[in-house]
Amino acid sequence: MHDVLDPGSERGRVYRCLVGHPRARVAELAARAGLDEDAVRTVLGKLADEGVVVASDHHDHHDRPDHPDRPDHPDRTWEALPPGRVVEAVLQCDAARQARARRAGAELEQLYRYARRDAGGYGALEVVEDIAQVQAASRRLQLVARRQVRVIDVPPYSGSTAFYLDQEVLQRRRMAAGVVYRSIYQGTAFDDPVAGPNMARMMAAGEQARTLDDPPLKLALGDDELAIVTLPADAHSGVVSLLIRPSALLRALAAVFETLWQLAVPASVDGVGLQIDDRDRRILSLMASGATDEAIARRLGLGRRTVVRRVSVLLARLGATTRFQAGVQAARRGWL
Repeated sequence: MHDVLDPGSERGRVYRCLVGHPRARVAELAARAGLDEDAVRTVLGKLADEGVVVASDHHDHHDRPDHPDRPDHPDRTWEALPPGRVVEAVLQCDAARQARARRAGAELEQLYRYARRDAGGYGALEVVEDIAQVQAASRRLQLVARRQVRVIDVPPYSGSTAFYLDQEVLQRRRMAAGVVYRSIYQGTAFDDPVAGPNMARMMAAGEQARTLDDPPLKLALGDDELAIVTLPADAHSGVVSLLIRPSALLRALAAVFETLWQLAVPASVDGVGLQIDDRDRRILSLMASGATDEAIARRLGLGRRTVVRRVSVLLARLGATTRFQAGVQAARRGWL
């Protein structure tokens, strides 16, 4: 059906002529489309079957009771359906064909893995060592996700600057489509000259991010459908990735992520790389020790309202929700 919209095809030429010249007869269409009349009749018959054009009589049947109901009658005229409806029909046809392809692909994938499953193997697991294949799997994981993408990102950061820029474009598209990104970064992630700026931009774009001192693994989860675990290769330099499909192992990895997420500290790009004065440093030290606003005010000889205001500013700059988290973040940034 796609060729109806292609002005280079016979069907496209006939349909385009009808769009610009309503209620045209076969002879007129043949002249305008550069086709013989038999070819035009054949095309019109197929387009009518697909609901792209409709035939109408030049005269009403009541005025011409002897008018035969034949598509090639000289008084028969043709009308194109609105292009908007035709485009929508083409898109629906595409969607149906893609759905059939996905079903067939899933069946073939299952057959492929079953045929190659070794005794004692784990069917939900696939080992990938080529970096290009790993990056392709990462893109696929994000494109297929409909609800959320969860990431634990730890060094080494093996992607090039171009890779991170491409990842930014993809992530912004997926977040715009409603996919939630939650990422756990190593505490020193912002110090990396390539990965650090990427992380900061994604957080500013809406990514939910937290930090841990030493996350135990590099992990990506697309909904509950696919996980990618990346580890240092044992037999050679570089990394190896494990692609894990729905299974008990994938559910266990999702549970690990959620546990680490609760332990991680909310991250913020506000104030990264900035220094604080001695007064704020002393306030942070007392906050981290559990001192109340009143105790801090008495200790430092400040008004309580001043302490409350500075505590609020410091929490915001550190992306922290508790005084303890603020102390951890401040220590990581060398403020204490």
